[in-house]
Amino acid sequence: MADALLAVFMIGFTVEAGSAVDLPGFRPFDATGAVLSVLVNAPLAVRRRAPLTVFVLLLAGWAGYLIPGYWPGVSALALLLGLYTVAAHRSLQVTTVCAVATLAAETYAACHSQLIGSTWTAVFQSMLLTGVAWGFGANAGRLAQRNGQLRVLTGQLRREQEDRARRAVTEERVRTARELHDVVAHHMSVIAVQAEMARYVFESDPAASRTALDVIGRTSSEGLDELRRMLTVLRSGEDDDTYVPAPGLEGLEELAARVGAAGVHVEISVRGKVRSLPDGVGLCVYRVVQEALTNVVKHARPARAWVSLAYGAEEVSVRIADDGRSERFQESAGHGMIGMRERAELYGGTLVAGAGAEGGFVVTLVLPLAAGGVGS
Repeated sequence: MADALLAVFMIGFTVEAGSAVDLPGFRPFDATGAVLSVLVNAPLAVRRRAPLTVFVLLLAGWAGYLIPGYWPGVSALALLLGLYTVAAHRSLQVTTVCAVATLAAETYAACHSQLIGSTWTAVFQSMLLTGVAWGFGANAGRLAQRNGQLRVLTGQLRREQEDRARRAVTEERVRTARELHDVVAHHMSVIAVQAEMARYVFESDPAASRTALDVIGRTSSEGLDELRRMLTVLRSGEDDDTYVPAPGLEGLEELAARVGAAGVHVEISVRGKVRSLPDGVGLCVYRVVQEALTNVVKHARPARAWVSLAYGAEEVSVRIADDGRSERFQESAGHGMIGMRERAELYGGTLVAGAGAEGGFVVTLVLPLAAGGVGS
C-alpha cells in the first residue's frame, strides 16, 4: 500500500513538474510526456516485491523518456529510488551492476542536458546522486536485516520464557501435589488411630467410641476434600521416603525467625477469633506467606515486613507487606507468583500482588473457610 501511494505521488509530481518546466533545447512536456511519466513511475508500486525487475523497468522507461528529448530531471528520481530499493534488498554484486547502469544513464542525461558546464561536472553530479542512493539503500538493508534478526531472537526468547514458565508451573504443581499427599496421609493416619480406638472401647465406653467416630467423620470429610484437590494437580512419580504433615499457621513464627536471620525483620499480627483451619487451607496460607517473605529477602534489600492474619466469619485472609522497592514487581512476578496464584485458586481463593499505596510491595490472600476450590 505504501509503495502504491509512492507511485501515485511520483506520477503526480513528475507530471506537475514537467508541465511547469519549459527549458530551451528540450521537447515541451505534452500528453506523450505525461504518458511516459506514468510508465516510468508506475513500477514503483511493486518495488519491494521485485526490486531488480522494477529497476530494469525504470531504467528502460527512463531511456524511453529521454529519447524523444524531454528534460530528464523530472523523472530521474524514480531511477534513483529503484537503485535505493535494489541496494536495500539485493546482494552487493547485483547492486554494483545496477549502480553502474544508473551512473551511466545519469551521466548520459547530464551530459546531454546542456545545463551543466563540463563533462566532469556532469560525471561528478551523477556519481554523487548514485552514491547517495546506493549508500542510503545499503544502510536501510542492513537495518532491516538487523531488525529481522532481533525479531527472530525476540521470538526465541519469548518461547524460552514461556517454556520456563510452563516448567515452573509444572514443578509447582508437583510440589503442591506432594504436600497435599502429605495432608491426606496425615488424615488417613488419624482415621486409622481413631477407628482402632473406637473398636477397642466400643462395648466398654460407648461415649468414647462415639467421640472417636465423630473425629473419623470430620477427618475423613476433610481428607476427601484434599484428595479431590490433589487430582487436579500434576503428581510426581517419585515418592518421598517420609510423610510428615505439611506446615500450617503454627509454623509462621518459626518462618518469621528464619527470615529475620536473613536480615528482614518480620512482625506478625492476628485479628479475629483464632480457630482451627482445614489442613489444606492452613498449608496454602503458610506457603503464600513463605513465598512472599522469600521475595522480600531476594528483592527488597533491606526491608521490614508485616504479616497480618485475619479470621473472618466465612474466610481467612493474610496480608504480607514490606517497605522495600515498590518497582520490583517485574522481578517478583515470576515463577513464585504463578505458584502462589495457583495455590489460591486451588482452594477457591484469590491472590492480589502489587505495589503498595505507601510504597513497598503487598501480597493479599483471601481463602474461604469452606475451601470449596476446584475440587468440590
